[in-house]
Amino acid sequence: MTGSQAKRIAACALALLASACASQPHIYAGPLPGEPGRNLVEKAHQKPVQCAPYAREHSAVKIFGDASSWWDKAAGHFVRGGLPEEGAILVLADYAGPDHGHLAVVRKLVSAREIRVDHANWLNDGSVYVNDPVVDVSAANDWSAVKVWNIRTGSWGVRLYPVKGFIGPAAVASDKVARADWKSAIN
Repeated sequence: MTGSQAKRIAACALALLASACASQPHIYAGPLPGEPGRNLVEKAHQKPVQCAPYAREHSAVKIFGDASSWWDKAAGHFVRGGLPEEGAILVLADYAGPDHGHLAVVRKLVSAREIRVDHANWLNDGSVYVNDPVVDVSAANDWSAVKVWNIRTGSWGVRLYPVKGFIGPAAVASDKVARADWKSAIN
C-alpha cells in the first residue's frame, strides 16, 4: 500500500466517523428528575392498554380515534395551546413514524420546563406509566420538542419528540363552538 492510498483510506475512515457522530440521537444533558416515574400495570398481568383510550378515560377530553387525529379533532371543541397545564393532553407527533402520534395526560407541572404525565403503551408494551417525567428541550423554551424519561433504563430517552401542543382540559365555550360550526357550515 502506498502512502497516498493510506491517506485516502484514513480520510474515508475519518469521514465515516464524522457522519456517524452527526447521526447520533440528541443526548439531553439536563438534570435527572428528582422524582422518577413508575410502571403501574405490567402487560403480563392485564390486557394491553393503548394511549388514546387511556387519555380519554383519564381526562376531561373525550375524543375518539387514533392519537394522530386528536389535535385536529379537538379544534373548535377543546382549548388547544402550546403550554402544559394539569389535566391537559400532551399530543406528540412522529411517535413511531410520521403517521403515528402519542397522547399523555399532564398530571403535574414541576417547573417551566418539566412536567409529569400519565400515559399508556409508551414503550409499545401496553403498560400504563404513571408520573413519568417529560422535559421541554426546545431551543425556544416553547414546548415544541420534548424528551421522555425511560423508566426501563432510568435515564432520559434518546429521541426528541415533536409536540403538536396540549388539548384541554377545558372545552371551548359553547358560543365559540356555535360560531365555529356556523362558519364551517357556510364555507
